[in-house]
Amino acid sequence: MSGNHSATETERAVRAKLGEVPLNREQMAAVTTVHRAATAVRQHLENSVLREADLTWTGFVVLWVVWIWGDMETRYVAEEAGISKGTLTGVVKTLQSRGLLERRPHPTDGRLALLSLTGSGEELMAELYPRFNAEEAFVVAPLDDAEAQALADLLGRVVAHLDAQGGQRRSDLRGGHPLPPRRSGRRPRV
Repeated sequence: MSGNHSATETERAVRAKLGEVPLNREQMAAVTTVHRAATAVRQHLENSVLREADLTWTGFVVLWVVWIWGDMETRYVAEEAGISKGTLTGVVKTLQSRGLLERRPHPTDGRLALLSLTGSGEELMAELYPRFNAEEAFVVAPLDDAEAQALADLLGRVVAHLDAQGGQRRSDLRGGHPLPPRRSGRRPRV
């Protein structure tokens, strides 16, 4: 379990803090549990099979994307991995320095770059992924195959909903105003 409090303790604290505030409690519980589960799964995988391979979660995801899809423009790798182009730049430098990934100019557009796995990167992923998948199986061991598939289907519906309607919803919430620039969380110097 990630964090210092169990899910039950957290639910009790939320009820005590929010009392009679009108909330969509079942939906709040679902989203909170998805977040806690994602964090716990990521921490488990980073501290087991990925640690053994000296990879971060993000580094693994970038290697996975390029391993599955083959040569790919950096902007599409970032999109598929769910990370910013800036984050990808740092990850690519690390993976290049380890000899796992190659960055080269696009053959027809010099402004673009392509990423591909090196032979060492291919070997690492072919050896690592079966161990990674064994840990995926460990993570969902309390579920039988049908329950695991049902969970995947339900979460897939959430993802499809956000893919189809999330952009419009976010725009509506901003009143049609453009998205403000991302901040690192640091306050500007005064």
